[in-house]
Amino acid sequence: MKKINYILGGVLAIILTSACSESLLDIDNPNEPTVSTFWKTEDDAQKGINAAYSMLYKCGGWMRWLSFRYDLGSDEGWSSSPWNELAEWTHFNYVNYNFWEGNNEHWEEFYVGIFRANQVLKYVSDIPFSDATKQKQIIGQAEFLRALWYFQIVTLWENGTLNLEPQDGNYIPSDASEADLWAQIEIDLKAAMNNLPEKWDAANTGRATYGAAKALLAKAYMQQHKYAEAKTELQWFIDKEGDLYGLVDDYMDNFTHYNENNKEGIFEIQFDDKNKGDNGNNASMATGFERTQFYAPGGIGWADGKARAWLIGEYKKETRLDGKNDIRLYNNVTYKESAADFPDENPLIYGRQWDWGDDCFIRKYSTTYFRNFEDYFATNNFRIIRYADILLLYAECIAETGGSIAEAAVYVDKIRQRPSTNLAKLADSPFADCLTSKDKFLKRLQMERSLELCFEGIRWMDLKRWGLLDNQAGIDELKTRDVDFNNFVIGKHRRLPIPQVEVDNSGGQLTQNPMY
Repeated sequence: MKKINYILGGVLAIILTSACSESLLDIDNPNEPTVSTFWKTEDDAQKGINAAYSMLYKCGGWMRWLSFRYDLGSDEGWSSSPWNELAEWTHFNYVNYNFWEGNNEHWEEFYVGIFRANQVLKYVSDIPFSDATKQKQIIGQAEFLRALWYFQIVTLWENGTLNLEPQDGNYIPSDASEADLWAQIEIDLKAAMNNLPEKWDAANTGRATYGAAKALLAKAYMQQHKYAEAKTELQWFIDKEGDLYGLVDDYMDNFTHYNENNKEGIFEIQFDDKNKGDNGNNASMATGFERTQFYAPGGIGWADGKARAWLIGEYKKETRLDGKNDIRLYNNVTYKESAADFPDENPLIYGRQWDWGDDCFIRKYSTTYFRNFEDYFATNNFRIIRYADILLLYAECIAETGGSIAEAAVYVDKIRQRPSTNLAKLADSPFADCLTSKDKFLKRLQMERSLELCFEGIRWMDLKRWGLLDNQAGIDELKTRDVDFNNFVIGKHRRLPIPQVEVDNSGGQLTQNPMY
C-alpha cells in the first residue's frame, strides 16, 4: 500500500456553496464531488476507502502527536520542550482544554476518520460490484478503521460521542459512555473479520486484514478485562505461528524501512517520503513519519520527547547469554554511555559521536540507521500491532484466566530468546522467582512488555489495564520512575478532558469528563 496513490481530497460529502444568493445554493461545484454524483462506481468506493486510510497521515495520530499522549504521558517518556504548553500536557498539567496539539487535534482527526469510514459503510453497499468479495473487503476495511479510531477515543477520553452515520454540519454530539464505545468497537471488529482476507496481494500490502481486526478485538477485550474472550482471539495467532505470523530474528527489523510488512507486523502505517507536502487534504499531502523530527536530539531535531533513565537500569539488570548488554537497549534509547555499553555497535549517532550529558533520547524509529539527519519525511512504517505484543498478551491471558504460569512463561521466553535479543529463559534468569505465583509473574510481565514494546504507543493502555492509575499504590510506583506522576490526580488524569469547544457547542448534550 506504500505505492497506492491515496485520494486525499476533503470530506466527500461537503459541498462548497456561495453565500450570495439562495438560488446559487442549488448549483453544484463541478470541481467537487457530492453525495448525489459520487458513490456510483467501484472506483468511487475504492477512492472512498483510500480517503479513510488517509487519516492515518495526520498530525493528531501516530504520525506526530499521538505518541506524546501514549509514550510521553506514560512512565517511559517525558518532555522538556521549550514549548511550555506542549510539555505541560505530558506532565498532567491540563490548563487549556482546547490546546490543539495536546487535545483537540486528536479528537477532530479521529472523528473525521470515523466520518470517512461512515461514508463508506453507508454508500458502498448500494454500489453494484462485478465481484461481491471486493465490495465486502472495502466494507470490512471501513469497519476496521472506524473501530481503530474509536479505540483511540475510548483509550484517551473514555467517553465521547457515538456516530455511526455520516453527519452534516448541523450534527450535535451527545454523550456515549465508555461501555457504549467498547460495545461498538466489538461490533465493528467482528463484522470486519467476516469481510477481510487473511492476506492481500502485493499491490495492496498494508490494508487491514482479518488478523488486524482479530488482534484489535483481542486488545479491546483485554482493556475491558475480558481475558477469556481475548485469549480465544489470540489463540488463532498462536496457531498461525510459522504460517502467517511470527517473530523476526532481528529485533531492529521491526523499526526500519528495510524489512517492512514482515511476518511480525500485523498492522502497519505505510509511511514513506514520496510526498513532501504539508498536512492538508490534497494530492501532495505529506506521508512521512514525522515523530522522528520531534524526538531527535537538539541540533538534529526538536528534542521534544525523551526517554526516562530507569529503562536503562532495567535493561542492564541482566545480560545476554553471550555476556553482552541487551541489544534492545541500544536500539531503543540513546544515552551518554551507549557507546561504552555496546562497543560492537556503531557509536556514531547522526554521523558523529555525541555527548548529551544525562539526557536520554528515544532511538526507536529514528533514522540513524541509514542517514545523518531527521526531518518530517521519515520513511519507516509505524507498527501499530506486531506479533511480539500478541505473545505477551497471550501470556497475560493465560495467567489471568487461571492457567499454568509455566505455560505462560513459554510465550514470554519466545520474546526473550529472539536470536538478536538472546536472553535466558525466565526460569534461568535473575527473575526466576516470578514463576512462583500469578501475582509475581504478572508484575514481571509488566516490565517485560516495556522492555520489548517501549515507545510503540502501548504503555499508556497497559497502565490503565493493570489498574496502576487507579490507586495510590500504583501512582506511588509510577512516581519512582517518572516524577511527572507527582502531578497525577487519581480519578481525573486517567482520561483527558473532552475539548471544551465540543462540550460548549453541544448545548449540554456532551458532558465534560469528571473532575475537569
